[in-house]
Amino acid sequence: MSAELDAQQQRDFALAIVEQLRAAGYEALWAGGCVRDYLMGLAPKDYDVATSARPEQVRQIFGERRTIAVGEAFGVICVLGSKQAGQVEVATFRVDKGYADHRRPTAVEFTTAEADARRRDFTINGLFFDPIEGKVLDYVGGVADLEARVVRAIGDPRARFEEDKLRLLRGVRFAAWFGFELERATREAIVEFAPQIMLVSVERIAAEMKLMLVHSTRAVAVASLLELGLLPEILPEAGAMKNRPAAWSETLRVLELLQRPSFAVALAALLRAFTAPSEAAAICRRWKLSNADSRRVEWLIANQDALTDARHAPWSRLQRVLVARGSEELIQLAEAVRRAKGEGVDDLEYCRERRALPPDELNPAPLITGDDLVTHGVAPGKLFQKLLEATRDAQLDGRITSRDEAIALVDRIRAEP
Repeated sequence: MSAELDAQQQRDFALAIVEQLRAAGYEALWAGGCVRDYLMGLAPKDYDVATSARPEQVRQIFGERRTIAVGEAFGVICVLGSKQAGQVEVATFRVDKGYADHRRPTAVEFTTAEADARRRDFTINGLFFDPIEGKVLDYVGGVADLEARVVRAIGDPRARFEEDKLRLLRGVRFAAWFGFELERATREAIVEFAPQIMLVSVERIAAEMKLMLVHSTRAVAVASLLELGLLPEILPEAGAMKNRPAAWSETLRVLELLQRPSFAVALAALLRAFTAPSEAAAICRRWKLSNADSRRVEWLIANQDALTDARHAPWSRLQRVLVARGSEELIQLAEAVRRAKGEGVDDLEYCRERRALPPDELNPAPLITGDDLVTHGVAPGKLFQKLLEATRDAQLDGRITSRDEAIALVDRIRAEP
């Protein structure tokens, strides 16, 4: 795993950081999501360390070359490890003073571990762990909420959501991911603040939606977003889905049936029932998605019916779809849709078989090219493209097999009135 993170090396590196900070005389603990995951028996994806050391002290301990000041004004220093160990964010215990931009505090005050825990979003994310003593430090009731399988805002939920509206989506995501319930007051506050979610930047919203949609609990998350009033704010185009129960039920079922989809496939599955390709593309632009994701979502929705009755479709039509980038994702989406409708998927297996053909059989070189047409006296224009497509279709369907036959077909089409 030379270029990949190794779970044990990640853990050892996070432990070594705590030990080095302790040796320098500072308090240091694992914090946040890694503690939550560890207590749930899950492998943490990354580790965060919270410490009493100030940012400049952290940089002095680990060295300028091994640290990056990713948020020094907010007490956050990134300590770099090996390629296998990754990196760990080390944050000074702090309390936040105001959130003018609905995201970042306008100022911070360095403080104690307990005060730091109380400024975090949800109790299950407000836990600390001493990896040396093997001891949990719980100032917010997070352990009890983990046991009760509850997502609860720390303190007053309205105050937590007023600070950062993205927490509305994070609460839904955590509840879906872990199969937890939203605590009543937290849930009520999410509904109250839902109309304000677009105060958050679209990039942060899109990133949160990606985390939800690529996860196996995507259908649960999306259903919650609609129920809590968040989806109509994020996706106004989906607002009317409550009035189309059959289409909405099918959409959720398609999302549920997808197996490890890419973000583009999952988003296409969400949008396909109520947006045209151009509308889906507009949504992608609005969310400022990458060009690659935007093009793929638009293409998947535009071609969602292209594999219908594939076994009996002209090969010239089907081949163009199967050689396109994203064709396997299209098959994946079509399979989920078919299964959601209770339909068979034999023809999709046929598509997979055809995609596995040797390259020269799946996508043979054209018998003639544009240069051949020019040499044959055909001027570029509308007819030019028509001739190329006609000869290519005839080749793929087996009606012509040589360059001479292709040129003869060109002459016949040109002679047509």
